[in-house]
Amino acid sequence: MARHARFAWGVLLGNVAVILWGGFVRATGSGAGCGGHWPTCNGDIVPRAPSVATLIELSHRVTSGLAFFAVLALIVATFRATPRRHPARAAATAAGALMLGEVLIGALIVLLGRVALDPSLLHGVFTELHAGNTFLLLGALTLTAHHLGGGAPVRLGGRSGVGLPVAQAFAGLALTIGSGAIAALGDTLFPARSLREGFVADVSSGAHLFLHVRTLHPVFAIVAFVLVLGACLAIRAQPGATRATRRGATAVLVATTFQMALGLVNLWLLVPIATQLLHLASADAVFILLTLTSAHALGERAEGGPAAEAPALPVRSTA
Repeated sequence: MARHARFAWGVLLGNVAVILWGGFVRATGSGAGCGGHWPTCNGDIVPRAPSVATLIELSHRVTSGLAFFAVLALIVATFRATPRRHPARAAATAAGALMLGEVLIGALIVLLGRVALDPSLLHGVFTELHAGNTFLLLGALTLTAHHLGGGAPVRLGGRSGVGLPVAQAFAGLALTIGSGAIAALGDTLFPARSLREGFVADVSSGAHLFLHVRTLHPVFAIVAFVLVLGACLAIRAQPGATRATRRGATAVLVATTFQMALGLVNLWLLVPIATQLLHLASADAVFILLTLTSAHALGERAEGGPAAEAPALPVRSTA
């Protein structure tokens, strides 16, 4: 099943690349590059004399389509390689449902015209839904790869010392991801020429809601950092934690610290596209690492060491 696990990790990385390109579409205001048409682009399968914005948006649609079929292929491969009730099947099925959600949300955003420089609150709602669904998709793909690689099923029972801190860490990340998506949209719609100008605009009583959320995003990020720190310390301190799990918790802390530093740099430089994308990539890494480390921690047996040391589940032959 190792090759299936490698394929799953490849699908995950491919989806991260699609997410980053989507961030580039948003940052460059190219979301309306194909007009209000979906799945066609400006009414054509292959647009004639496309503008730069059209090429950017069209390439995002093409890569998103490839990611969709890659997830479908992963589901088929997972079901062929594993027996009934194998945890990888549930994770892959969830990934498929979430990928379908990505398609539907993306289609609605285009067909309802909530793209590019649209300042409506509905644009913000769709942005939140898209961001939340995207990170859940990353989590499902991470768990699929984890279980295909021999990772034990996640068990919450008997792990209250770890389960609660982990849940709190993910709640903090959810707040940060949601506010970050709106903050990024606000940066695109209402760019500031200086830190002072941006701060004055954000706290103004007549400011757009997106700007008020942009002010709250650093606060949520600090709260999330503290909660992630608590979860990592709890994971490292749990009895029977393996060296790999402890290293995973350390990696999460390093990635989260790097993410916080990137946030400061991004703010100081007035959110140029390059640092925006690096900030988004770092957020993806934090979420994936925390998901993987939590799965390892919650899959370990309190009474007998790591569950991975137990007899492996049977694997269906693909021959």
